[in-house]
Amino acid sequence: MSAGTSLPLRDVHLPAAPGWWPLPPGWWVLLGVCAVVLIGLGLWRAHRRRVRRRWMSRFNAAVDAADAPAAQLAAISELLRRAARVRQPGAELLQGEAWLQFLEAPQTAFAEGDAALLLDGAYRRDPDPARVARLRPIACARFVQLMSGQRP
Repeated sequence: MSAGTSLPLRDVHLPAAPGWWPLPPGWWVLLGVCAVVLIGLGLWRAHRRRVRRRWMSRFNAAVDAADAPAAQLAAISELLRRAARVRQPGAELLQGEAWLQFLEAPQTAFAEGDAALLLDGAYRRDPDPARVARLRPIACARFVQLMSGQRP
């Protein structure tokens, strides 16, 4: 090349910006981690629902096996004391108001009048069946909470 010959120069052209698809490997890893977390969360929630249904069915089967309201109250009380022992050893030994305070939780209504049936209802000859029926779902909910390890 001689000194007088000039090279044809062109402007610098930038390459086109990369498209959004296909995603870079880092995004695939992030999407994979998110998918694993979501699947794990779904499986964990399904497991918790199965455990809660199992405890609820055991509670209902034990109470249904008792024929009289006094026997149903005794079954409810026994189930709650067993659940209390599982949750906090020694709690099953609580008596009177201390027992009702242990059973009290924000989602339950043990402070209302029907909870007093747990203290002496099983020793009555004929407790009110309507009060026993009102107590049963509240006691079942607290039993499931205690057995499944949920915080009140």
